[in-house]
Order: sequence, then structure tokens, then C-alpha cells
Amino acid sequence: MGVTDGSVTPVFPTVREVLALDPVRHGAPRLVAGEAGLDRLVRWVHVAEVPDIASLLGGGELVLTTGIGLPADDAGLRAFIGDLADVGVSGLVVELGRRYLDGVPRVMAAAAERRGLPLAELRRATPFVRITEAVHGLIVDAQLTELRATEEIHQRFTELSVEGAGPGEVVRQAAELSGCPVVLENLSRQVLAYDPAGESAELLLDGWEQHSRRIRPAGRTAYDADSGWLVTEVGARGQDWGRLLLRWPAGGDLATVRPRRGAAAPEAHLGRPSPQIVPPTRLTILVERAASTLALGRLIRRDAEGLERQMHRTLLTALLDHSWPVDEVALRAKALGVTLERRHLVGVMIRFRVDGAAAPAGEPGPATPPARLRDLAEAVEHALREARLPALSSAVDDHAVGALVALPDAAAEERALGAFAAALRRARLDGSTASRPDGTPRADGPGRGEASRSEMVGRIDAPSRGDLPRQGARASVPGPPSPVIIAAGSGVGGLREARRSLIEARQIADAARRDRRDLAIFRLPHVGLAGLLHLLRDEPRVQTFVERELGPLLGYDAQHPREQLLDTLRAYLEQGRNKSAAAAAAHLSRPAFYERLARIGRILDVDLDSVDACLSLHVALLALDAVRTP
Repeated sequence: MGVTDGSVTPVFPTVREVLALDPVRHGAPRLVAGEAGLDRLVRWVHVAEVPDIASLLGGGELVLTTGIGLPADDAGLRAFIGDLADVGVSGLVVELGRRYLDGVPRVMAAAAERRGLPLAELRRATPFVRITEAVHGLIVDAQLTELRATEEIHQRFTELSVEGAGPGEVVRQAAELSGCPVVLENLSRQVLAYDPAGESAELLLDGWEQHSRRIRPAGRTAYDADSGWLVTEVGARGQDWGRLLLRWPAGGDLATVRPRRGAAAPEAHLGRPSPQIVPPTRLTILVERAASTLALGRLIRRDAEGLERQMHRTLLTALLDHSWPVDEVALRAKALGVTLERRHLVGVMIRFRVDGAAAPAGEPGPATPPARLRDLAEAVEHALREARLPALSSAVDDHAVGALVALPDAAAEERALGAFAAALRRARLDGSTASRPDGTPRADGPGRGEASRSEMVGRIDAPSRGDLPRQGARASVPGPPSPVIIAAGSGVGGLREARRSLIEARQIADAARRDRRDLAIFRLPHVGLAGLLHLLRDEPRVQTFVERELGPLLGYDAQHPREQLLDTLRAYLEQGRNKSAAAAAAHLSRPAFYERLARIGRILDVDLDSVDACLSLHVALLALDAVRTP
């Protein structure tokens, strides 16, 4: 540790602290000039008895002298003080008794006051060696402390890199190590993660975007003295995607004094620039190591969600799971640019239908492939942006993309949802989005690791890319209904009720996954009995009813997997007990279909010509679908 860029490091004591040391206090010190400079840092203590000592100094020294070698004339004393001030010494201490008996000359005190140079008298004889030992001991101890802190910073962030810690944990550790508020933002000045370090989060994030845009330090890592923020760019391979900001001072008292380059200082005409206070070196090391950890984590997770969407997902999950207080969710959402307070909120869920060819009837079907779900999430994000709807949006599980839409009032709900549904259909047709989730623009053509326009369509509209007709970028799987379900819960008047709307939307989407109607938005009245059964799917009495009605048939199908009589029963009931239509829907001949129906009747011991019996079986089938829905 030592001098960096011509400045003293933050591990040094101030002149004020030196004057308070016991060896100095033994000399009965009295400050006679330069009180404004008492917080200058003392890099070293130098004993001098010659007038031209300034040429041997490098700045930051506290000069001790008895004055026996100082000039006798006023002009010489002024020049002596001027030379010390020009070279940047921290202060001058004169022991009385050898040259000056009652006090230092007035001309010396006046010159020191004019230059802001602390000048103190020792009115009692004091061995200078004790002062130098005490000050140098402080410096060495502080340097060791700083070295240990720097070592801990490197070790902590190395562990975070190895563990693959997320942005929130990296920011939390940075705040813990520094004791200062830390904010991670993207290039649009949206907050991705933050830790207020015990301060008020509301005050920290209030009007963040406007405040952040005024923080414009020079350099990749630099301190903006006007705002008090230490800032470093976050990114790798020449592609920055955010900034990490640490606010200092935040209760700390260590600083570095550096010349303010290019500043028109009040003392410029005297040849010495005004000082600038900057954060400790360890804080610069800390923010740079934290930024490197964030950039490395981003590279490792380059195929995963963007940080903004991760934060959106975190907030939606927090609402669904009650894992965070709603006030915290509201604050973080506002920092992302989505205001949820005093808004009419509507939960929306978007998921793919279960294709009958892709999963057995009544079975939950496999989880949506991550790439396909990610494309759907991008399409939803693009549709919300096109419809100009502020919302939190992200995949919320392995099957669905959720959104919490914030509207000014309830009257705007139907129009807003209609605009979103139309925009989502257009997004699926052209397969394009304006930008990636992290805010960086997409290239016009497909880049490495990105889907082309036609590939995007295939992922959203088709069960697999292999099923996509190769007839151009706008090709899609023909025939109704739409492969994507949009379900909306009941609008609510506050964030504390948002969970109910989100859960209702999820239940509606799950219940409607086999509904063949091509509705723009599914609401609770559209799913009818299936929706009710979905709400009750965890009820043991519903499950007991299903087993009582269909248990023997399910057992038979388990033993005879090629027959799957449950599909035959489903076709019969869905066609309104029209045997001819049901046989055609099941792709069976009439005799074969009739024989299967008779076998079902014997297995279940029911009359399939009975309206009541068929009604009970149909309800049981709907309940089975609800129980099996993921």
C-alpha cells in the first residue's frame, strides 16, 4: 500500500488525529492556523531544520521542526510556508523554546492561514521520535487492516464466482463488506438488485432513474464526488450491460485526498489545486471485484433469462408464495419501472395447450421445453410493450408465463387485455421482438445462439420445430384453436390482493388447456364446471369421487395399455353420447366402438344410455383432468 496516482491512500491518520495522540498531547499542542486543513491525511512524519526542505518532500508529510534553521525575515518565512503548501504537506508543527519562545511569528501564522496549512505549536519540549513512532505505528496498523480487508474481498468474491451466486447475493455481499448502499442497474437505469445497507430503501430508490442519469463519472471505474457514488461498468468481452454503484461516504471517515485535475480551484493562482475527497482504495477494489463476479455469472448463465426477467420472476414468485412483504415487492417493482401501488392489478397467465397427440388424454403432459418457454416469455414481454402495459412478466413455472398488469383504473381492464391479446397474436405471427430481455437490440438476422424469425414462430406455435412447415418465416401450424391460452384473473384494487388474481389466472389457464374454443382471453366464467373442479382438485372428496367413478376403468387401462378405454369413454361423452360421432372422433369402426362401450359398461357396472350415469362419469373425467393438471 502507498501512493496511488500521486495521492495518499486512505489508510493514513488525519492531522486532527495526530494532534490527539498522547506523545503530541504531552507537548501541549495549540493550533494557530489552518483549522480548515485538519482533516488532511498524514502519509509520513518528517523532521526538518532547514528552510529549503520542500524540495525533498513528496506531499502528505507532517513536518516537525524547532525552527532553528528557519529564515529570520518575513519574506523568507512566507516563502517557507508557501513552498510547503505548494508541495502538498499535511501540516507543520513547531516546538517552542529553541528559536521561538512565546509563539511562532505572526507572519508565519498569517501565511499558513492564507494557504489553509495547519500550523501547530508545541509549548512543551517533546521528543520528536515518540511522535514519529506513534504516527508510523498507526499507518502500519491501518495498512495491515486494509490489506486484510482487500484479501477478504478477493476471497469472498472468488467464492461467490465458484458458487455461481446470483446478482442479489453479490450485491448483498458488496454492501456487507463495505457497509455502504449498493445498487446494480441496467443500461436503462432500471434497478436489477440493491442493498440499502441498513438505510431507507425508499429514500435510496426514490426517483432512481433520474438520479442515476445525473451520475456520470469519468472512466470505467470512478467516483462522482457531487453525488457521492462510486461507479463501475459491468460487462465482459467489450459488451457492458449495466453499472454497479456504491454510495460513499456512508458513515465512514476514511478518504483519499487527490488533486482535482482541470478544476478552477480558488488556490489555482497560488500554484496548488484544491483537493478532492475520494473513497478508500479497498472500496474501488470491492466494486470492481463485484462487477467482475456479476459479469462472470452473466457469461455462465448467458443462455438463461436476462437479469431483468429474473427479477420479474423473483417478484412474481414472491407474490405467489408470500415469500416477501408486499411493500418490498412494490418497492423493487418500482425500481424496475413498474409501479404497482394505487393501481388496478390483473393477473394473467399464458401457456401452451396440451396437444392431444403429444400426451395421453387426461395426462398432464411434459414440461414445456425451456427454449420454447423462453420464447413465449419474450413474446409476452414484446406484446406488453406493444400494448404499452406496465407489468411484471416472466415464466413462473415449467408450463406458464405470468404477468401482473398494472392499470390506472378498472375501466381500462377489458380494453387493455384485448390489446395485449391482439399484440401477442401478432408477435407470434411475425416472431420478432424489439430487443432482448437485457435491453440490448436484436440483430436483424439470426445471430449465434439466437432464433431466426421462422424459428421463433415454430417454437411458439408448434409442438416442436420438426413439425413446422418449411414455407417461409410466417409459417405456422394451421387450424384452430390457437396453441396458446391467455387466462386472466379477476382485477383487484391493491397489491395485497394480487396473489388471488394471479392464482385465479393460473387455475383458469390450467382448466382451459383442453378447451377447444379459440377465445382471446379466458376468464373464470368461460371454464365453468372444469374451472370449479380445478379449484377443488386438491380436495380429498373430489379425488375419492374420481376413484369411485373411474377407478376400475383406470385399473383396466393400466393392465391393458394398448386399449385405453378411458379415451373411448371420453370421446363418447364429449360427443354428447352420439355413438356414430364418437366412433369417428375415436377413429374406430362402429362395431369396434360399440364393443368397447359395452366393455366399459361391464367394467364400471353402469348403463351408458343413462343420462344421470353419463353425467356423473363426465364430471369424474373433468375432475380427473383437474387432478392430473400440472
